[in-house]
Amino acid sequence: MYNNILTAQKGQVLTVTIDRPKQLNALNKETISELHLALNAANDDRNVGVVILTGSGEKSFVAGADIKEFADFTIAQGGELAKRGHDTLFDFIEKMTTPVIAAMNGFALGGGLELAMASHIRVASSNARMGLPEVGLGVIPGYGGTQRLAQLVGRGKANEMVFTAGMIKADEALKWGLVNEVVALDELIAKAEEIAAKILNNSSTAIASAIRAINANYQDGVNGFDVEIEEFGKCFGTDDFKEGTTAFLEKRKPQFRN
Repeated sequence: MYNNILTAQKGQVLTVTIDRPKQLNALNKETISELHLALNAANDDRNVGVVILTGSGEKSFVAGADIKEFADFTIAQGGELAKRGHDTLFDFIEKMTTPVIAAMNGFALGGGLELAMASHIRVASSNARMGLPEVGLGVIPGYGGTQRLAQLVGRGKANEMVFTAGMIKADEALKWGLVNEVVALDELIAKAEEIAAKILNNSSTAIASAIRAINANYQDGVNGFDVEIEEFGKCFGTDDFKEGTTAFLEKRKPQFRN
């Protein structure tokens, strides 16, 4: 079905693997389109509770965008490229109500780091290297990197990483809050699956509400507290709320339908 990605489902966990090892899993237009199709289907599938996003091989999660596709673009074409990427993949992932865990195996550079930052949770292998090297090509990050990096690590560190075009190691990324966990490469998927299992113990409808409320804090002109109040209220009308509160009062584990 796909030329550039692989999908495999274990229970309610769907693993999507970017499979362009000869290009270090670089993102081209076709790969971005295929990722959108797979993730959109997962977000609509009641049998998928968590998505793990990773890269094939041991060297690279995603080593940036496929530069040869846009090296001769005009100003207008460059702007359209960025907008289409935001709409199709990067903003799309952030707004998904199915949690996405990025399992970063090796290089996560440029569009690769932007892909990971758009995900809800990030787990990195100890050999991972992260950076936004775009200014070395005479351009800036165009898939949300200037915004999400500053949100995660603060303006000063984001400025340093973007201006120097340098890479940081996984342990430094952990120190700055860029990733949630760092583990050995051979433990990476198991750690992502462990986090996924913990997520799956909880209400999928409540998690979807939580994603919308958390994202609201980063949207211009939106009062995140108001969104939280609205989403909190909506939870009271769900079957999961009835089950969760009943289970608590009956001193048993809830059985969410999810």
